[in-house]
Amino acid sequence: MPYCEVDRYQNGDEWDGVRLFYRRFGRGATKVLLVIGLAGTHDSWGPQIKGLTGSLEPAADDEESGDAAAAEGDDGDGIEVCCFDNRGVGRSSVLPHKSYYSTVIMARDALALMDHLGWKKAHVFGHSMGAMISCKLAAMAPHRICSLALLNVTGGGFQCFPKLDGQMLSLAFRFLRARTPEERALVDLETHYTKEYLDEKVGSCTRRTILYQEYVKGISSTGMQSNCGFEGQVNACWTHNMTTKELDTIRSAGFLVSVIHGRSDIIAQLCHARRLAERLIPVARMVELHGAHLVSHERPEEVNNALMELIKATKSMMKPEEWSSQPENSSETGALISARPVSVTIRTDDGGNAAIAVYNLLAKLQLSFLYVIGVILMGFEHMRNIVKVMKPKQNSCKLLSEPSRRPGIFMSPQYCGDDGFRIASPKTS
Repeated sequence: MPYCEVDRYQNGDEWDGVRLFYRRFGRGATKVLLVIGLAGTHDSWGPQIKGLTGSLEPAADDEESGDAAAAEGDDGDGIEVCCFDNRGVGRSSVLPHKSYYSTVIMARDALALMDHLGWKKAHVFGHSMGAMISCKLAAMAPHRICSLALLNVTGGGFQCFPKLDGQMLSLAFRFLRARTPEERALVDLETHYTKEYLDEKVGSCTRRTILYQEYVKGISSTGMQSNCGFEGQVNACWTHNMTTKELDTIRSAGFLVSVIHGRSDIIAQLCHARRLAERLIPVARMVELHGAHLVSHERPEEVNNALMELIKATKSMMKPEEWSSQPENSSETGALISARPVSVTIRTDDGGNAAIAVYNLLAKLQLSFLYVIGVILMGFEHMRNIVKVMKPKQNSCKLLSEPSRRPGIFMSPQYCGDDGFRIASPKTS
């Protein structure tokens, strides 16, 4: 299996290596690095791998690395894609503490993988948390970037909080309570896709039924993400922030940027993506599609077209000013492509300004309230885990002290306490 050691960390008295599992697809001089989001694995990029390379078959020489292997793949106008599992998920290393996870650290992982592959430059496309990592990578090593695509991105921190409503509170509560692949799949579907998409008929059943079966199968086959891996990646999202200097570095580096977002995304709100695109003018173009957080799965053709257009514009050496001066247009599928993010300017009198100030205050209070609710839910979950761990220990002590009264008892690991793992979907941001 293809692994790349990207870092080392101290584990007690020993030093262990941090290994990333990766896959390569296609061949060609054009290199594309795909960076997946929170709790997602490399195979979540399936629709984009198929769209960019024309095949879902991994490269036969995945074990090869370095300049020699890279040179062999530089044939013609083809595209070579590499996708990988971030630290903390899938087949990559799971580090024991959240301090080992940040978008800066994970950007260094991606850069080390590029070195391992012998790639001097690449188009870097990221989704959700992967888009945050891609931003850091672009600011850290702008000379290694051909172009940058940010799918369903936010600025991290409080911007990671979804819009507060009854549906979101219900999803958050069900997410924390999910203990089986079936329970988790139901939550993930409502989180990742629009209702219209899930209710579409595909043959004799709905798309919801098909995706539900695929999610359950995927979660069961890839295993469970550990608590420390999940909490570490959440910590990376929460602590992520792009400084003005970093954004200036990206804006002045000369490569083109596409910010692609689903209008119905309830996880990463559209307004934050628009704000980021606005801060990256004139090199950024905003592409809004009808879809939710996994717009890359819900609208794969439109997303792939936007990515290919970015690659072609880079190859033709289009100037950032030309990229950003493309006229707005709306396709038949509902895609809105705009160099200037859609914004609304409201001119009002003093009374209107006061109303806007109150509205902004309420928005901040909403975020604070959501944060408190999140803390309460996590605290509740933590207490449940403690109780679950304590009860089996008490029962096991009783059983050990009275062997003659309960003969033949088999003390399984699950009976003795919580195994410390949490179910996680392989297809998220």
